[in-house]
Amino acid sequence: MKSVVLGENLIVPTKILCIGRNYVEHIHELGNEIPEDMVVFLKPNSAISTVLHSEHQGETLHYETELCFMFQNGRFSSVAVGLDLTKRDLQTKLKAKGLPWERAKAFDGAALFSPFVAIDDAEAQLHFTLSINDNLVQEGHIDLMIYKPQTILSELQAFISLDEGDIVMTGTPKGVGSIPAKSVFNVTLSRGLQASAEPLLEWQWLSV
Repeated sequence: MKSVVLGENLIVPTKILCIGRNYVEHIHELGNEIPEDMVVFLKPNSAISTVLHSEHQGETLHYETELCFMFQNGRFSSVAVGLDLTKRDLQTKLKAKGLPWERAKAFDGAALFSPFVAIDDAEAQLHFTLSINDNLVQEGHIDLMIYKPQTILSELQAFISLDEGDIVMTGTPKGVGSIPAKSVFNVTLSRGLQASAEPLLEWQWLSV
């Protein structure tokens, strides 16, 4: 089983729950409609990776940067920045046929996470960014979400059991795109308004 880092500990999540279409501008970016209900899909533990691949089985991969929460002791106890990797062309074909997304979203290597950091409040002013080769390409914060973290948790728990260490990926803002090989991906996470933000973490991957 794959693990993620929380402080000095390795945590093994049983599953990753993903929220789709949670930022209005990203919905418009892909030409989708704003859903009436929260969109949920799952990635298995086997999707977790520490290596950022630009392709999988000959198919180009796209990045989606997301605020990610770990579930422990009945609440979202820690946060990280994650990359939800997607086979965009395949996903488009599957959606057009009304078929599930797993082939485009749940493959091995489809989820990467920075280390998790403990938090007291999942709805604090959390702000995250992604830069590729020092160029800012994605930026998001909780105020831009259609569904805020506590609403997400309540809706998930209404139909599925969350186990200790499970991860919830909360959707991506605008700016998604294909992963260029041999590029430096830097993510940051901070708490508070930008002028007085408290840095929580900075993490880096090199795409292959």
